[in-house]
Amino acid sequence: MEALKNWWTNFEKSHPKASKWVREGGLFFIFSNLVTVIQYIIYAFLPNMLGLELAGTEWSWPAIPVSLFGIDFTWNAIGYDVVYDAAGNVAIGGGLGYLIAMLVGSFLAQVINFPLQRNITFRSKGNVFYQAMWYFIAWVVITFVVNSINCVWVAVASVLLPTWIYNIGTTVLMGGISMVVFFFVFKIIFPEGEQK
Repeated sequence: MEALKNWWTNFEKSHPKASKWVREGGLFFIFSNLVTVIQYIIYAFLPNMLGLELAGTEWSWPAIPVSLFGIDFTWNAIGYDVVYDAAGNVAIGGGLGYLIAMLVGSFLAQVINFPLQRNITFRSKGNVFYQAMWYFIAWVVITFVVNSINCVWVAVASVLLPTWIYNIGTTVLMGGISMVVFFFVFKIIFPEGEQK
């Protein structure tokens, strides 16, 4: 352990900019994956708690009909099609229930992620209200973009895969793509050092 610590100290002295990116990237990756696990748990359990009534309630925008691999669904920037089982009954995993679960999971993850990334990863002392505002705006935009992709995944995967597997895909899409985009957003909104 001491050898690793010495190596890192020498690396920091020799390559200060690179070591900063490595430290930030490593901490960012750890914290982002922590909140991704939290998101997965919420995606897996909250739709069941919300029940079949919300799962069977269609709510989406802009609601453009699409057919892919012989599966008909509605493309949305926000919202999910109702999912049906083989017998034609409403199943947990779509509709308003899944949208609420996705938004709650994603938002709670960001509430946890914001102070970790701001204070520990990026060591920022900037104006917290300004940073929170831009963080929220970035979350909304990223959510719409990623959800546009995810609605295709959910529609197709819900027909072809068990719910627990497509929840993993949803988590990777919502968490993974968001994680990459958020890293660069954080580099902008979380400048290191004291507030100017």
